[in-house]
This record gives sequence, C-alpha cells and structure tokens, in this order.
Amino acid sequence: MKTPCIGVCKNNGGICSGCLRTMNEITNWRQMSDVQHITTIRQITALISTHVCPSCGQGSHCDIKAGKDHCWCFDIEKRDLSGIAKSSSCLCRKCLSSLPLD
Repeated sequence: MKTPCIGVCKNNGGICSGCLRTMNEITNWRQMSDVQHITTIRQITALISTHVCPSCGQGSHCDIKAGKDHCWCFDIEKRDLSGIAKSSSCLCRKCLSSLPLD
C-alpha cells in the first residue's frame, strides 16, 4: 500500500504537518483503493493540479475546481487568511497548513 507518510505525524488543525493529508484521508487510507492512493499522493505533490497556488506559485489541487462537490480543505479547521491577498484560487496544502488557525 502506497502512502505519503514520512513519519513526522502531527495533527495541525485537521491536516498532517508531515504528509499534508487531512485527518479524514489518513483515517480512510486503508479503505481506499490503490488508484485513490496514487491520485491523492499526486494531488498532494501537485503532480495533478487544478491551478497555481497564489501564495507560493506551485501547483495546487482543488476538488471543487476538479468538478467535485466537496474539497479536502472543507475537512480542516479554518485558517486565518487575513494576511493573504484575496484571490479566486485557493492555497496549496503546504501554504494553507502553515497559516495560523482562525
């Protein structure tokens, strides 16, 4: 079973500081198919992206922009976005997880 875990696990408001998976993704990992594992890993690492993160300029994946009704970012605690310039694109997992909780 593939996993993005790097053994530096810490719940940072619903997202792992080590692998950047949401707690829901971690909890459901064993029930996910190999295709779902690979897809999630590719989204986390921006091998599959829907846009460029407005904060760091790297690839980012938004499930809503990909046509789904629910995005991974809905499963984490809200972050303080007051210091971030308004944008129509959401932040990548790394940038979002680095922000303080709201």
